[in-house]
Amino acid sequence: MLLGVNIDHIATLRNARGGKEPDVYKAALFASKCGVHNLTMHLREDRRHIKEDDVRKVCSIPELKVTLEMAATDEMREFALSVMPYKCCIVPERKNELTTEKGFDVAGENIPMMADNVMPEYQAQYIAEFIKPLFKAGIKVGLFLDPDKKQIEAAKTTGVKSLELNTTAYSNAYGTNMEEEEFLKLKIAAEHAQDLGFEVNAGHGLTYNNVHRMHEIKGLHELNVGHTIIARAIFTGLEPAIIEMKRLIL
Repeated sequence: MLLGVNIDHIATLRNARGGKEPDVYKAALFASKCGVHNLTMHLREDRRHIKEDDVRKVCSIPELKVTLEMAATDEMREFALSVMPYKCCIVPERKNELTTEKGFDVAGENIPMMADNVMPEYQAQYIAEFIKPLFKAGIKVGLFLDPDKKQIEAAKTTGVKSLELNTTAYSNAYGTNMEEEEFLKLKIAAEHAQDLGFEVNAGHGLTYNNVHRMHEIKGLHELNVGHTIIARAIFTGLEPAIIEMKRLIL
């Protein structure tokens, strides 16, 4: 499996005091030298961590693959087209959530109205139209989904080629009597998505303690891991934190 590293929380630490430290661009350069497959950055509507200039600078690093996590809004799409990341991962976004809570309800019957710039969940037809300009520009597009067959089948109709399966439920259940049930949902969903031809990635809430079980899911392409790496880096430095995670997933 490949490792994608989310560096949002470098920016969280910087924004806690303002100013420029720690420098997101320098962190991206450093992480890229550690051989990560790509760097992930989520430009949220409220700009709580990553800012536009962070994305512009990191996307300018030669040969570095950048995944831009973004809501399915016109503003985010226009920004993505201006910076041309390697990939866009479309995620549902809610103003009051601490972090992304769940995947898209791609199979939903109705398109909810937007209110106060809060990111709603969309049905497959909307997503199919929304991503066309991104595809046309040569940007890869993926969707963040819960491990649910109905959602995966709906995603197939949108034209996206890759999915990131939400590992939150498994991560939260790890070490409890719900672990096996949540892991089985994830495994079945990954296998079903692969059968439908998707490149299957996974992430959210994975840690150094629970990531080993991803080896039990055959064919996973990439794991997207962020918070646990940045948390460990405070004590060990970024390079050892990334190297240890790479060792666990190889």
